[in-house]
Amino acid sequence: IMTRADKRWLKAMKAGEILGCHQMPERSFFIRHYQFPVCARCTGVLLSAVVALILFFHKKIPVSLCLALSSVMLVDWSLQYLEILESTNTRRLLTGFIGGLGYSTLHLYFYQFVFQKIKELGVIK
Repeated sequence: IMTRADKRWLKAMKAGEILGCHQMPERSFFIRHYQFPVCARCTGVLLSAVVALILFFHKKIPVSLCLALSSVMLVDWSLQYLEILESTNTRRLLTGFIGGLGYSTLHLYFYQFVFQKIKELGVIK
């Protein structure tokens, strides 16, 4: 018999799949035997997107630092992919957060640029 918690978990897992996460159990966190709907790295990226949005309107991170932050996640992923160094879920979470903060902030800079250009064209006031 499927409980309400089981049904909520299945919906969350479907959302994680739609987001594009591989959802590998060995690279995911668990709470009360329920796997997170996204892996440890994606968890960090999603958490950092919220932080990036808050920070963006209070203290801008320079673009050059955003690029450096984004590379942290790429380095960790590359080391694991090339089988040089196996990552851990804690490191995936941290590098996902750091990289996601840079990546999300770059997205916000892009959206700000597009919005400004639309304003300059007089499409919106």
